[in-house]
Amino acid sequence: MEAELQRRVQRYGWDKASDFYEGFWEKQLRPAQDLLMEMAAIAPGMKVLDIACGTGLVSFRALESTGDTGYVLGTDLSGKMIELASESAVKKTKGSISFERMDAEELRISDSEFDVVLCALGLMYMPGPQRALREMLRVLKPGGRAVAAVWGKRDHCGWAEIFEIVDRHVSSEVCPMFFNLGNPGMLSLTFKSAGFARISSQTISCPLHFSSGEEACGAAFAGGPVALAYHKFSEDVKKEVHADYLSSLEPYRSEKGYTVPGEFVVATGFKE
Repeated sequence: MEAELQRRVQRYGWDKASDFYEGFWEKQLRPAQDLLMEMAAIAPGMKVLDIACGTGLVSFRALESTGDTGYVLGTDLSGKMIELASESAVKKTKGSISFERMDAEELRISDSEFDVVLCALGLMYMPGPQRALREMLRVLKPGGRAVAAVWGKRDHCGWAEIFEIVDRHVSSEVCPMFFNLGNPGMLSLTFKSAGFARISSQTISCPLHFSSGEEACGAAFAGGPVALAYHKFSEDVKKEVHADYLSSLEPYRSEKGYTVPGEFVVATGFKE
């Protein structure tokens, strides 16, 4: 029941965040996505699956790498995210790309269909990340690889207090183990326990830059993981959580805004 509750919170929370997500996070997440794409080494003609694709930021980059003969499928638990990604596909490209709403832990995909599976900053939100990785392994062709990025250690992510701030006002159930996979060795260990071989990982430090308090709060609340709880708050409570959050970021404030520490871990594993 707890897992099902977490899925509902994620689904409807990201529905709420979908209209704000790209505006606040596209540039902030690019370093992690760059490393993920480098480790994926996608070649022309490959079939690529992008899990927890959101609005398709990584999916469209993958499509550029697959060329005219490849194919990309993006999946996400949020129907609104899939709707926006599908609309972008019509506007941006005539290539072979499609988007479907799907639970990463129960993919409606046949065995051994894809050359590469990607998951950019989605595993942390899943009730069973190991189960999701097993599904990734199942749909990979022999010799194929999966690449996943997660946020790093909690004390290396300066924005981490947002969960406690929101929980003081409402039990959000956003993701109780959010930073677990970012601890040293944990993402690789989860890949191994899911059945992957030849696993490697890299950790990178990437500060997040916000020009103002309004931008920092917009990214964290309207366009981020606590969007569902945030939209239930009264205007007075929203002002209170904004103040609490900005207080937590005060050590990172300067005349140019906020430069908040951030860390990402990216791992890859192969199907033998």
